Amino acid sequence: MRTAIIGAVLLVLGVVAVATGLLPFSEALAVADRTWPILLFVVAITVVTELAAEAGLFTAIAERTARWGAHRAWLLWIFVVLLAVISTVFLSLDTTAVLLTPVVVQLARHNGLPPLPFALTTVWLANTGSLLLPVSNLTNLLAEHALGGMQAASFAAMMALPALVAVLVPCAVLFLIYRRDLLRRYQPGTPEPIGDKVLFRASAITVAALLPLLVSGLPVWMPACAGALVLGVLFAVRRRRVLRFALIPWQLVVLASGLFLVVETGHALGLTGMLAQLVGGGEGPLALLRLAGTAGVGANAIDNLPAYLLLEPLAESPHRIAALLVGVNAGPLITPWASLATLLWHSRLTSMGVEISWRRYALLGLIVAPLTVVLATLAILV
Repeated sequence: MRTAIIGAVLLVLGVVAVATGLLPFSEALAVADRTWPILLFVVAITVVTELAAEAGLFTAIAERTARWGAHRAWLLWIFVVLLAVISTVFLSLDTTAVLLTPVVVQLARHNGLPPLPFALTTVWLANTGSLLLPVSNLTNLLAEHALGGMQAASFAAMMALPALVAVLVPCAVLFLIYRRDLLRRYQPGTPEPIGDKVLFRASAITVAALLPLLVSGLPVWMPACAGALVLGVLFAVRRRRVLRFALIPWQLVVLASGLFLVVETGHALGLTGMLAQLVGGGEGPLALLRLAGTAGVGANAIDNLPAYLLLEPLAESPHRIAALLVGVNAGPLITPWASLATLLWHSRLTSMGVEISWRRYALLGLIVAPLTVVLATLAILV
């Protein structure tokens, strides 16, 4: 609700800016034309993943993972890492933070393991693992537009090495910190029975079909909406009570819409020129590190989405856009508000009785975030 209130205030400010002429109406229309497919995708993919989770898909995958772990916590953790990366890359960071987090916490507890290393894995990789594809993060979808509608394959080729580094560095830090908890054995618990097998199989098929379609070159909102429609109809027939308004991430839509208008107003008032003095230009190592570092600091100060929107006009080449994405995707691991996914993650942890103070979270982030941003940014130049 706090997100919705902030979004509503920003949206009102944006409307006032348009009404008073601070933001020309033509520019507001251009923002709307750019962002409606992105927001529609976010809504549709959220509905798909929520319904798939309700059908037990993610829980079943996690239980199968426990059997593959061969009684070794470190091997189970590696499978969780792979699951978190795949979930983030194809289904977005919010899916990993919101839906996968309770699954891996339950998985750890079910097998007698401490849940915190697994929970931190999901939130860190939800952010740092969201560099590879446009659909991985809302910032990537915005960057895809800024790159002239670059195809998913080309985007992945550009971001492949930074994305790999941004996954490996947090995992290495996590393993070093929690090696005692991970270098132990466990006894797999008894798998939970699947409730409605029709919904389970339909969800599995839908998600499996979406993975290639989201990188096929089609506008991503099309397959996402098709998947949401298919599962929505099936749930309406077999489990209608699940279909509720809360499935739609309307708070995020309101917040993003308000941010788009307010930041565009700032650019119209000359904010870009002021930021240019801070960010500088060029594509050398120091120039890219300066941009990525500024983006990371901005994300931790005001959230990664407005940080991206403010700095996008200054990222006028593919290399600079890549550096900007590294900063706003891999950098927001320090403050709670740096990423909406982090706040949602912490809410899920609290509801499950898993405690981690924001002070400890920030201290761990101060270790991993700068290291990840620097190394992933340098990987752009390789």
